[in-house]
Formats: sequence, structure tokens, C-alpha cells
Amino acid sequence: MTRLSRRKFLGYSAATAGSSLLFPACAPDLTATDPPTSNADAAAGESSAAAESEDIKVGLLHSLSGTLAISEAPLVEAELLAIEEINAAGGLLGRQIIPITEDGATDWPTFAEKAEKLITQNQVSALFGGMTTASRKAVLPVVTAKNSLLWYPGAYEGQECSNHIFYAGPTANQQIEPAINWMLGNRGKSFFLLSANDRTTHEIAKGLLRIKGGKVSGEAFVPLKNGGPIEMSSVVSDIQQALPEGGIIFNSLVGEQNRVFFQALRSAGLLADQYIVISLHVGEEEVFQIGQSFLQGHYAASSYFQTIESSENEAWVQVFRDRYGVERVINGAMENAYSMVHLWAQAVRQAESLTTEALRTAAYGQTYASPAGSITAESNHHVAQPMYIGQVRDDGLFDIVWESPSAIAPQPWSQHIDGSKGFVCDWSDPDKGEKYRAAGAEA
Repeated sequence: MTRLSRRKFLGYSAATAGSSLLFPACAPDLTATDPPTSNADAAAGESSAAAESEDIKVGLLHSLSGTLAISEAPLVEAELLAIEEINAAGGLLGRQIIPITEDGATDWPTFAEKAEKLITQNQVSALFGGMTTASRKAVLPVVTAKNSLLWYPGAYEGQECSNHIFYAGPTANQQIEPAINWMLGNRGKSFFLLSANDRTTHEIAKGLLRIKGGKVSGEAFVPLKNGGPIEMSSVVSDIQQALPEGGIIFNSLVGEQNRVFFQALRSAGLLADQYIVISLHVGEEEVFQIGQSFLQGHYAASSYFQTIESSENEAWVQVFRDRYGVERVINGAMENAYSMVHLWAQAVRQAESLTTEALRTAAYGQTYASPAGSITAESNHHVAQPMYIGQVRDDGLFDIVWESPSAIAPQPWSQHIDGSKGFVCDWSDPDKGEKYRAAGAEA
């Protein structure tokens, strides 16, 4: 797979250079939560007849406010676009899809509360939402108790395999491992690990670096908080002390944390030619909201970049621009959010049902020609997908410096840390399920 030229995509992004606007004027109003409800709808929502109502309700649950809004709000746009496409093609089961949007507000109890509301009061048939492990874990007990399904678009560290969640974003073996392998082979051996208190990611990275001959020179955790100032000056000082001659900063910060971090890095004079950042949760949308001058020369590992050259991606970029504005950019989490709605729709068509059990089984093996490449929902509830490493260029888009030869099969349980090495997940077999030791694996 080749890449689009800088000239070809320069026009896509010039209008948002350095912009900190979350939504352009042409984007939809995401503040409205519920569609108009008639007395008949209310009555249907209180009985099992809801499943047979004229429309199919789905819930979109993301942080539209707070620290994570910079990254999560655009996911709603991507999901809405997929729903519009499905409806335009005739809907599902002869019915239209009605999205109901709720704001998780970067607050984990709020995520749980809104998930409960969407499932119980609004009677949604599917829930699409979250982007962080904390929000996902807040929603998990709700969808489990209600026997519902959450479709989750975020890249994450793995170490989880619920049959009530389909994990559409990349997990550790799809993202963390290629990122570390490429940096070791091309940029250096000394690493500083930085995250929003993501200790599992650090543990996986340390295990990989130990095996591959890399060195962990230091680490820092910046717990995610909603509201108030984000302090990064001490983190930058720690990086300077741990890597006096420069090195690689392995970054899994999220949301507004990335804005403050990259600005602090530049203010301290730590430039990309010596202090090289590779990020797990930074894409085109974050680059343009932070300002590309702060990120130029740094790297990201993602399941999608806007500069992928394929007929599917070029068509999607055009459709997205037609819908939301020529200046908009698209990142990996947005592509995951868009594609998972289509995977769900394919499962509904095959199952000819909206029940959790039927959809779960029908989803296994669903393949979709996504803008990133061919993806497949597997029986471990994760998605086989391509992976890319890109370097931020002066127009804020990414030059792709590495791509996987094909889709990478997901491994929910890391093979590089104690407690999960040798374990796999397979929900198509009730005797295996969430976590079992693979045949031939060492005890």
C-alpha cells in the first residue's frame, strides 16, 4: 500500500492549521441527546415490544466535554456518518437507525450512569462508546448486567476479553509491539515511558524492551483528571534527567494531556531531532488541535492514517469532507468508530435479529473493507486490522514510514507479562471463553 503525496492532501488541512476549535461550524450539533419521543414510543420502551418498533435505536456515548473531548467528540461524527450511510442504503431489517447521543463528560461514574440510561430508558439495541480503559471498565458492569453489547473504538493495552464488548481499536500486540520494534530498529534503544497512569502499558513495554535489548531509562505517570490545570514541567524535567543525550519517549497520554505535554516539551527546548516521541493516542485530529508545529517530526502508531492510499480511503475522506467540511482531518480512532458501526450492521443483517446472543455469534468472522484496509471481527471479540507508523510532517498529516504486510491478528492477553503469557480468548467455544491456556503453551 502506497501513500498520498503531500500536495494531494495539503488542501485537506490548511484551514485548520494551529486551530484549537473542537467542531467547525459545519459539524452537527452533538449536544442534543434524545430524539423526540411520542407516547407510543414511550409505551414501546416499557415493554418487550420495543425490539419490534419501527426504528432501531443505538446509543453513542463519548466525552463531549472535559479533558477527553479533544479526542472523543470527533468519534461521534464518524459514527453518525456510518449511521447515515446505512440508513441511506435502506437501514437494517427494513428499519431506520436512530442515534441517541450522551455525554460521558470525562467522568467514569457518568459513563456508567449514561450507559444505564441508554439501555434501560432509551432501549437502545447497541451501544457505541468510550475511548479509554477507565470509561470502558465503568460501562462493562452495566452492559454485562443488562446483557447488552458495547462496541468500543479505542486503542488499549488489552488484558481484557469480555463477551459483552467488541474491541474495535488495536490492542497491545497490534500497536505497542510494532511501535517498539520499529523504534528500536530505527531510532534508538533508550526509552522513557509516559502515560496517564497506564501501568499495564508500561509493564508490557518493559517486557518487550527486556526481550529486544532496549533500555527503560525512566518513566512517569500523569493521572487523568477532569478540569483544573495539567502539570507537565516536572515530567519534562524527569525526561531530561533520564535521557540527558536524548532518546525515545513512549507516550500513551490521552486528550488534553497531549496538548500540555507537547507544548511543555517545545518550551523546554526538547526537539524531535533528539527527543523523539512516539504516541499511541495522537492522530491527525489531535495534531491540528494542538498545533502541528509542536508535533512535527514526532511519530505515532495507529491502525489508520489519512494519508493511506487506497480507493476505500480516498472515497471515505471525500465523503467525510463533504459531510463535515473540507478542512477536517481524520484519525485512527475516528476510523475505528466508523468501521465498527458497519461491522455491527453486517452482523445485524446476517443474524436478522437484534438480540445480543444472535449478534455476538453473527459478528464472528465479519470482514469489512475499511478505509484502513480489510478488518475482521474475531471470536475473541477483538478485530484483526492493519497497523501503521507515521511521522508528523509540516502540514500536520503523517508520512507513513512502516505498515504491516497484512492485518495483524489480535491477542487480548499479552504474551510478554506474567499472568497472561500463554493465555488466549475464544468466545465461540463455551468451554474456552474469556481466558484459557492455549494448547502447547508453557504453564
